[in-house]
Amino acid sequence: MKKMKSNLMLLLTALIWGSAFVAQSVGMDAVGPWTFGCLRNFIGGTTLLILMPVLDRLRGNPAEADWHNSHLLAGGLACGLVLGIAGTTQQFGILYTTVGKAGFITSLYVVLVPLLSLFLGRKVRGIVWLSAVIAVAGLYFLSMSESALPGRGDLLVLASAFLFSVHIMVIDHFSPLTDGVRLSCLQFFTAGLFCLGPMLVLERPVWAQIAAGAGAILYAGVLSSGAAYTLQILGQKDADPTAASLILSLEAVFAALTGFLILHQSLSLRELGGCVLMFTAIILAQLPERK
Repeated sequence: MKKMKSNLMLLLTALIWGSAFVAQSVGMDAVGPWTFGCLRNFIGGTTLLILMPVLDRLRGNPAEADWHNSHLLAGGLACGLVLGIAGTTQQFGILYTTVGKAGFITSLYVVLVPLLSLFLGRKVRGIVWLSAVIAVAGLYFLSMSESALPGRGDLLVLASAFLFSVHIMVIDHFSPLTDGVRLSCLQFFTAGLFCLGPMLVLERPVWAQIAAGAGAILYAGVLSSGAAYTLQILGQKDADPTAASLILSLEAVFAALTGFLILHQSLSLRELGGCVLMFTAIILAQLPERK
């Protein structure tokens, strides 16, 4: 029963994250990418700050969960800077591509993370190399236009997938050294500050624009950044790690479904074939090594 409850929490997390691509697209009808990223991250950090006492109690208020850890500031700044760059790159990409394609291309970080770990001297399993080959084939069918060149939006989202892979590796370095909830909270505020300057200088949003995009911004900030992160923590507590990663990878599928249902963005048969190949690569990359 506990595992079923955990799996449902993780499924809801994947749904929120996938549908957040719709919010990111709709929000930019009112505000620019820098503004959306700035407000989203500040709201996400504030949401986690509010939920922090609850999360501490649920986790038994671990002794390391404090703001005085020497690694917290460095980790929060490093993770937040990479998150800010990755998130903004993705926002610009969504301006020029569909929500479904953005969801699947972003999910390539699952394959990219183990490949990037080569630079850290880690061994890459054979199935990951196979996943990379399948992912490249899927990306070709998903992104190549009639001119045989990928679109600008797809390239930007692909760049963001690479940056999100770097972000995961930076988190992997700092998370064992400090409290994960506080690290995430600080990284959201850092990412928001990263976007603040360009927002004020390049976009200069007015309150009417922010009000027009408030629903999408709040969805991305409160639910995607704050609530979904909390659900992930609670869900992974009693879930099987492999099952958890596979369920969370459904984020890409939910992105395509919500993009079709809400924004009426459909994919061609060629693009759907690319999605199938990329999803296959994502699943293969997360399968556990045979003992």
